[in-house]
Amino acid sequence: MSNDTDLIKLYSARILALAADMPGLERLSAPSGTAHRRAPLCGSNITVDVALEGDKITGFGQDVKACALGQAAASVVAANAIGCTRAEIQTAHDQLLAMLRSEGQAPDAPFDELKVLLPAREYKNRHASIMLCLDATLDAIDAATA
Repeated sequence: MSNDTDLIKLYSARILALAADMPGLERLSAPSGTAHRRAPLCGSNITVDVALEGDKITGFGQDVKACALGQAAASVVAANAIGCTRAEIQTAHDQLLAMLRSEGQAPDAPFDELKVLLPAREYKNRHASIMLCLDATLDAIDAATA
């Protein structure tokens, strides 16, 4: 069981600031693709809209109902997704998952601020919520290109 110091470290001021100032909270009126994801353990959920031109994201909107960790991850993704390709989103996804599950490094730029979630490595029950935005973004891109 975690002690209070561990929880304070987990919910750092930076994580809370990211969660409180999340960009992209307006859904797109005419998205190229939309996806919804839910973390079954905690009930966090997200809907992501993307607009694509060619293979690049040109618009991003989301509706996030998640814990502060999921919100912080969604904040970083929303701030950096425009201009990215599916391959870049997949790389960020894979790097974040490795950081959380197998002591991998933080994701590369432009998603390197996800390193703020490193203390969550010890909280496996939070990983699904943290991964929601990248999972849903990949699904939305796939829906747009299907």
